[in-house]
Amino acid sequence: MFKKTIILIFCSCFLCNLFSQDVKYLINEGDQLVKSMKEEEAVKKYQEALKLSPNDLDALIKTSEMNSIIGNRQKDKKNKEEYYNAARTYAESALKINATDADANYVMALAMGRMAMIKSGKEKVQHVRDIKKYADAALAVNPNHFKALHILGKWHLEVTMLNFAEKAALKVMYGGLPPASLPLAILNFEKAKAIDPWFVLNYLELAKAYKENGQSDKAIEVLTKMQKLPPKTQDDAGYKAEGKKLLESLQ
Repeated sequence: MFKKTIILIFCSCFLCNLFSQDVKYLINEGDQLVKSMKEEEAVKKYQEALKLSPNDLDALIKTSEMNSIIGNRQKDKKNKEEYYNAARTYAESALKINATDADANYVMALAMGRMAMIKSGKEKVQHVRDIKKYADAALAVNPNHFKALHILGKWHLEVTMLNFAEKAALKVMYGGLPPASLPLAILNFEKAKAIDPWFVLNYLELAKAYKENGQSDKAIEVLTKMQKLPPKTQDDAGYKAEGKKLLESLQ
């Protein structure tokens, strides 16, 4: 009986280890596909990993992030919303596993940010409120999380540009929001750029913030550097094209 128990324990441990290796292998395959700018294929690998291990934190975080990224390039609003809802669901699962994980909070902030872009009125206000909540939580754990810094910069930029009705709704529903400003948007974008100087989208948003702040010379400088960056994602070519148009309008 004792020998049988030992054998069963050994077999169980062996299978668990093999199972864990399969999950890690699938996640690694997904990571390599992301580097090759094949995000749609990457998310399938992460989802395969989740079929084997539904509570794998890394797979949940990466699946959430990919849904936000892929959703953003959809043309149809309904399709965008489906991806963003999926991103939020995966982020919620990640936060249930570890509410203090920087990446889990970042992907929730990202999902809320994407959703805010296609919503209006009270729904938009709710998402705007949550963006900062989760970005702040990510940065409280990891102050050098460049993606969370970018999102916080974007939050400051977008809040300063909310219309009167949206600002009024924020005040009624939540008593307002913490102060937002273009200088703080610029500060966070610049921090993100210092940590990751290859983040193409961050250059575009930084240039927009400089432009809105009346610093066209700085915007031109940022956009000029942006044009020299190599694409790292499927969307970077589009961001660079948008940056080129903005640059031409400023010159």
